[in-house]
Amino acid sequence: MEIIPTGNKTITEFVLLGFCDIPELHFLFFIVFTAVYVFIIIGNMLIIVAVVSSQRLHKPMYIFLVNLSFLEILYTSSVMPKMLEGFLQEATISVAGCLLQFFIFGSLATAECLLLAVMAYDRYLAICYPLHYPLLMGPRRCMGLVVTTWLSGCMVDGLVVALVAQLRFCGPNHIDQFYCDFMPLVGLACSDPRVAQVTTLVLSVFCLTIPFGLILTSYGRIVVAVLRVPAGASRRKAFSTCSSHLAVVTTFYGTLMTLYVAPSAVHSQNLSKVFSLLYTVVTPLFNPVIYTLRNKVVHQALRKILCIKQTLD
Repeated sequence: MEIIPTGNKTITEFVLLGFCDIPELHFLFFIVFTAVYVFIIIGNMLIIVAVVSSQRLHKPMYIFLVNLSFLEILYTSSVMPKMLEGFLQEATISVAGCLLQFFIFGSLATAECLLLAVMAYDRYLAICYPLHYPLLMGPRRCMGLVVTTWLSGCMVDGLVVALVAQLRFCGPNHIDQFYCDFMPLVGLACSDPRVAQVTTLVLSVFCLTIPFGLILTSYGRIVVAVLRVPAGASRRKAFSTCSSHLAVVTTFYGTLMTLYVAPSAVHSQNLSKVFSLLYTVVTPLFNPVIYTLRNKVVHQALRKILCIKQTLD
């Protein structure tokens, strides 16, 4: 790998180092992560098709779930192809391409943070206010929340990318990560990145802690409501569902908070890569399973789709 020396020359491309320190595992990683990527795409596509094709699933909860699945597909697709390329050869990306990847990935990650909070709030309303739920979460409000999450993600990360784009990069050109992440990227800047760093910190605190707090509050109130129900299968199912949701959500928010709100807590770049894998690969892998595991209506819709496909074959 050629490192472009520091100087007045502005670099035009970056090299994504990825997991270059363990080349003996690259082929194994390529096989494993390709399988994971395919599973993420197929799993989330099945959810989208099931909800769109079934009239019974045209409800706020499933509309949010479709948007989550669509986010997961775009989210992983913005990162994993370059990561897989890095297992086979040196992965290079232009400066413009790096900023574009960072914008797409960051926008989708921010939108997912907000959408997960909306989904938790939706469940809180459905369980704690079942009689008023149709009025509290009508079609217009549902679509308004969906559009707000997508637009908020674009606006927040658009501002960050605009600040990063003003930085000057003159070398070295190696990003010690498998995608264009904020901290490794601004660490290569020759100009002062403090404005971008402070802005990103403030936005990260706002977009991570507030939605996560709303999720914890929503699930806390759901638990209180469930405890009023007589012990039985319904209570056990509710607790199992809440705990599985919280496990995935905590993993997602926890790793993002560690990397963007308290980056000094991560003392190793290898540990940073592990944390990055948790929210770029692991949570998108488990979300389709966790959010549909105990949903009989989704299962019936999926079985119907698979039966139709087998009949056509």
